[in-house]
Amino acid sequence: MTGFELSLLSASFVTFFVVIDPIGVAPIFAALTDQSSPKHRRAMAIKSVLIATGVLLMFAYLGEWLLGALHISLDAFRAAGGVLLFMIALDMIFEKRTERREERVENMTHEDGTPMTSEEDISVFPMAIPMLAGPGAIASVMLFMSGDGETIGGQLAVLAGLGANLVLCLVIFLAVGPLMRLIGDTLAAMITRILGVILAALAAQFIFDGIAGALL
Repeated sequence: MTGFELSLLSASFVTFFVVIDPIGVAPIFAALTDQSSPKHRRAMAIKSVLIATGVLLMFAYLGEWLLGALHISLDAFRAAGGVLLFMIALDMIFEKRTERREERVENMTHEDGTPMTSEEDISVFPMAIPMLAGPGAIASVMLFMSGDGETIGGQLAVLAGLGANLVLCLVIFLAVGPLMRLIGDTLAAMITRILGVILAALAAQFIFDGIAGALL
């Protein structure tokens, strides 16, 4: 693997770590499976990660075709994706993202208005979509695969960065109880803010690249 590919691997890993936010998603998974049996919790962890992986891979390889069908240039998508990621970064810095996630979970009900129970299938919604494979993750994988990820080595680097984060999510979900007690709310909030600043810088770079590509 070349130095360039190593830098792409590190960039993709950091980006996906921030937009997927395994540490921030862990409390949501813990809350949804609080009263579940260990067997059900394991099943939900594995299933949610697998579904999210499938969704992100689909956009990774078909996203560019979709943009072409909609007559949207890659530079325009790169700039728009950067704006979206920057908004996510602001939410992380001011903790709005976590508040919305918790509110979404609290408001989860069936069509008849009854609340969801802890033994129900939460793997597709809300865990896989939009918690893991949300707009930020989808935009990120399309941006990476349509840019430096056009080469085989670049694609492997991007997919390795994405895969490492999804595996990390799975590990955290399987050990969510003891892990949340170890991290604590204060440390989790601090990490989220730091990652938000990093994401803001990465988002700004996407915007600059998109504008430069459109003008040149």
